[in-house]
Amino acid sequence: MKNPYLPYPVRIQEIITETEDRNLKTFKLVFLKSEDEAAFSYIPGQFAELSVAGQGEVPIGIASSPTEKGFIMFTVNRVGKVTTYLHNMKPGDVMGVRGPLGNWYPWEEMKGKNVVIIGGGFAFTTLRSSIVWMLDPAHRGDYGDITVVYGARNPGMLLYKEELVAWERRDDITMHLTVDATDDPQWKYNVGFVPAITKEKAPSSENAYAIVCGPPIMIKFTLPVLADLGFPPERIITSLEMRMKCGIGMCGRCNIGTEYVCKDGPVFTMEKLSRLPNEY
Repeated sequence: MKNPYLPYPVRIQEIITETEDRNLKTFKLVFLKSEDEAAFSYIPGQFAELSVAGQGEVPIGIASSPTEKGFIMFTVNRVGKVTTYLHNMKPGDVMGVRGPLGNWYPWEEMKGKNVVIIGGGFAFTTLRSSIVWMLDPAHRGDYGDITVVYGARNPGMLLYKEELVAWERRDDITMHLTVDATDDPQWKYNVGFVPAITKEKAPSSENAYAIVCGPPIMIKFTLPVLADLGFPPERIITSLEMRMKCGIGMCGRCNIGTEYVCKDGPVFTMEKLSRLPNEY
């Protein structure tokens, strides 16, 4: 039986600076052993623990899709000791990945349904994974209309800029990009907070699920908009990845009532969260 605390060794293949403040970087990682790569079988919505010997580990949502072979990808916000160390590493350096951990978005339940994805800031990681998954030719026919509302503070803080442009050009996905404010004359998309743009663009709730990930304040003001549009709580899905600690339910620091977020989540419907203590 594999030691659940033992990470897989991986090598940094590429590091991409995502934002103009350089605080968000995407790490493309490759496994040192092919058997480890085969064992790391994940589904969009899951997370993993990134670790550096002597520094510690940090839980991060998986930004790559299982349909992307030969690597896994994580976008890391520089906020503390471990993430700062990661930001100073170079391609070729070796680190650890432990996982995959947690549950995932309910892809089987969403088959045949329209999917609305609403994201804000750097919480777009598992949403990127989800979009790439759904747009893959092997899965695109499983889902109806795909609508994305994604916002950041300003254009320089948006993630995955080249992919956003490529998705916008497609005819099988509808993109609504927005920023809180900008004086950039080249910005041709929306200006406004994510909840307001969601209300303005009014994606239909008919036969649809909504996945919402972002800062707590964004989620707080987006949920009433979705309710007004007719999305029932059981078809509004969010992730409590920010509650993650050890990832396997041993440390007891992620619980909400009787639920261990790292084992019973981090993906929950709002219907399920409504029955838990308001501690998230």
